[in-house]
Amino acid sequence: MSQLSSQLEALLLVANKPVSLKELSAAAGVKTAEAEAVLKEMAADYESSERGFRLVAAASNYQLVSAGEHSGLVKDFLKSEVSGELSQPSLEALTIIAYRGPVSKAELERIRGVNCSLIIRNLLLRGLIEEIFDKQKNENYYQVTLDFVRFLGLGSVNELPDYERLHQPEALDVLLAEEEKSC
Repeated sequence: MSQLSSQLEALLLVANKPVSLKELSAAAGVKTAEAEAVLKEMAADYESSERGFRLVAAASNYQLVSAGEHSGLVKDFLKSEVSGELSQPSLEALTIIAYRGPVSKAELERIRGVNCSLIIRNLLLRGLIEEIFDKQKNENYYQVTLDFVRFLGLGSVNELPDYERLHQPEALDVLLAEEEKSC
């Protein structure tokens, strides 16, 4: 595996959505033609090997997906993952999204201090949060869904306890600073 294919694979693994050829080549610092050639090699390699994933392409967008022959296994696994209880980190992230939303992945990770890709994916799968795209900032943001609000028996997210105070960016920064002092 070449350095470029390793870089592209790493980028595709952490992306939770299809990534454009332009974005991939820019991130890897290569020309689009070079990235495209390597991506085609990677797709062929994944297809011919006995790996559990494939590289799919559509309209110059690429994404790593689970191999079709394992769809039943993956479906059963995700079903159990979606029906189980939320982990403490998931609850923390959901609370931040509820009070601070819409919030970007980067901001959520800054607040929590850890990578939140899997947590976001699980909350999306459960229908507790939704992704919205800000075209001006070219960034995805996350907010709680109406199902989440209804599940809590609320009319809107504004009815959460202390919502007005905690929704303000400064309030959360103060709480985080206090938490750091107590550690």
